[in-house]
Amino acid sequence: MIDTRVTLDSIVGPYDCQQSEWRTYRFTLDATRQVSAGTIEMAESYGWSSMETIHVIDGRQGSPDTVHVIDSGETYTANEDGDRAARAVALRINWRGKTPTVTPIAVNRQARRAARKTKNRATGRGAGAARVVVVCVHWEWVDDEGSGAFDVIEQVDGGYYLGGREWPWCVVTWNCACGNTQDWHETDCLCGLTRDGQPTTALAAATHRAGQVLRTLAPEATSALVDVTGPPYICAVFAGDVEIDTADDTGPFDTETLGEADAILRAAYEETTEDETAAGWVLVPDEKSSALYRLTFAPAPQ
Repeated sequence: MIDTRVTLDSIVGPYDCQQSEWRTYRFTLDATRQVSAGTIEMAESYGWSSMETIHVIDGRQGSPDTVHVIDSGETYTANEDGDRAARAVALRINWRGKTPTVTPIAVNRQARRAARKTKNRATGRGAGAARVVVVCVHWEWVDDEGSGAFDVIEQVDGGYYLGGREWPWCVVTWNCACGNTQDWHETDCLCGLTRDGQPTTALAAATHRAGQVLRTLAPEATSALVDVTGPPYICAVFAGDVEIDTADDTGPFDTETLGEADAILRAAYEETTEDETAAGWVLVPDEKSSALYRLTFAPAPQ
């Protein structure tokens, strides 16, 4: 199992979950409640008849039976005479066993009255351990199957598999400062940064990108000196404590590479008002410049 995050069709979410090798997703009870709210939100936006929704019903072991009506607010044509019926399901839950038993019942006046009583009653007050029932309602089948158009989702290893592979689950991605896009569970980028270790300022992100450019020709580069008395430009590059020759005809760099790194830093520097030290830039005392900074690059990937 892989810890990851998903959305439903990139519309609701994200939700923390675990992904199996079969691309199915298991959610904790808290996450299941969040998914439930998301499916209901989608149904209300796009129509219940084209959706499946998740519902979490709370109770307690040993408490009296409860009745629940899950109502879409929509109606459908119930017979050839054109009579309309509510698109809804009604469930009776027996909490007395170790595992709750769920039975579909007809959606009628008696069921709605019983559901109102359930809603107005404290959940299992004075009864046994807390229990939950998680159901998935298949609204497209309610017209034919009535209250039977649902599945009870059993808990498996402390979680609930929701939706199956036919649901439009989308794994959340994250964007690295280097420009790469990774799936949420891929926490390390090939550039050496991690998902949780991303630069938090524009200058810090530009520093990383400039370092990547310099490392295309000098993989050993670890830091640089940048003069910002005018438009920022790189005046020295180091590998540890050793300065790397930046002369165009004798060192590893060419004018285009240094110019590209300069342009990255210049664009970020001119577009932000943030303090240089917030990006990790360290002021270096210098006789010729009052604004010379050392920029340290993230460790190169091993």
